Amino acid sequence: MDRLLTEITAREGELIALTQELIRIPTLNPPGLHYREVCEMVGGRLGARGWNVQMVRAEGARGDSDVHPRWNVVCRLEGAAPGETVHFNGHHDVVAVGEGWTRDPFGGEVADGRVYGRGACDMKGGIATSIIAAETFADLNPDFRGAIEISATADEESGGYGGVAYLAEKGRFAHVDHVIIPEPLNKDRICLGHRGVWWAEIETKGRIAHGSMPFLGDCAVRHMGAVIEEMEHTLFPLLAGRRTDMPVVPEGARQSTLNLNSVHGGEPVQDADYTGLPSACVPDRCVLTIDRRFLIEEDIAQVKREVTEMMERIRAERPEFRYEIRDLFEVLPTMTPEDAPVVRVVQEAVHEVMGKSAEFVVSPGTYDQKHIDRIGRLRNCIAYGPGVLDLAHQPDEWIGIADMVDAGGVMALALQRLLGR
Repeated sequence: MDRLLTEITAREGELIALTQELIRIPTLNPPGLHYREVCEMVGGRLGARGWNVQMVRAEGARGDSDVHPRWNVVCRLEGAAPGETVHFNGHHDVVAVGEGWTRDPFGGEVADGRVYGRGACDMKGGIATSIIAAETFADLNPDFRGAIEISATADEESGGYGGVAYLAEKGRFAHVDHVIIPEPLNKDRICLGHRGVWWAEIETKGRIAHGSMPFLGDCAVRHMGAVIEEMEHTLFPLLAGRRTDMPVVPEGARQSTLNLNSVHGGEPVQDADYTGLPSACVPDRCVLTIDRRFLIEEDIAQVKREVTEMMERIRAERPEFRYEIRDLFEVLPTMTPEDAPVVRVVQEAVHEVMGKSAEFVVSPGTYDQKHIDRIGRLRNCIAYGPGVLDLAHQPDEWIGIADMVDAGGVMALALQRLLGR
């Protein structure tokens, strides 16, 4: 153990450089930029070290196009004897930069023991950590049993359908025994799963008319105002009263939540160079996108029924009220048992490296474990990685170097316990 941890520490500079190299490839999603470039970088590094490298385009998947193809890379290192397969999966896409940065978002700047940049925390630092951990273990244990896999996959930030979902549908996890996803949940936490999610569109319908005579039309935006008002009076208080036994973090996510993602009604937003005025029309449609996060104790059918019943109450009170609800996507909650093999092994490794017990948590939002569980039929999966979750998607995103080193030690020790002789 001491030799393994000493070597991980000795490779700190290499870990920093690899994290910087990943950050400097701006894999923005949407629309899906530089996906092949980052996959070739990861594959080139591991291929030069004897790993089998496969580039996989998710042809036909949601988001894939000839302009922005969804590229993934899967790398595998065979051991000297038969055994189990441990798979590290990390998404290579990052969200939009946003405003408020004081550093170059794709510069990979190092300062005060941190590496800065978009995706540093979520989750290129985690990918780099898993690569260094796997390389270090393999270098010190050339006779290990089984196999190690590392994948860098697309589109987790937009559902993962061009990444892990596609790989799972193609059977790429059928031979895998253990999965570790190095999402930034803090180095002393093991994430067992996530809440459920239902995204939907609610459309209220009206009738177009001249804006100077709105009484001849029917305003869809006013109807949507009634929907939001009813949510405030009934649905939001109802959800606030529900609590889960899942160890969801942060504390506020222990309840059911509803986010009003967007609302669009009336005249479309014109191009920036348009200098004219809006046309005088009564809006005949308004669309509200909702993001409903639900608990393992809740049933998805009831989650949807509550919204439909709310809409029916409004229809009973408003003349000519017409609406439509359209499903966008849904994911059921998942939680790996605390006594699952990968949980126990990582828990022991955290204690060895940090001298403390790992905290079990559940993520407030979904991540690619949903596809490994639902499509890949593999429950022995966790998220464990360096980084502070609250920094994800924020300006001046960063990851701590010491945290990466410690998490790398945990990952290497987990490989030692699962595949070492």
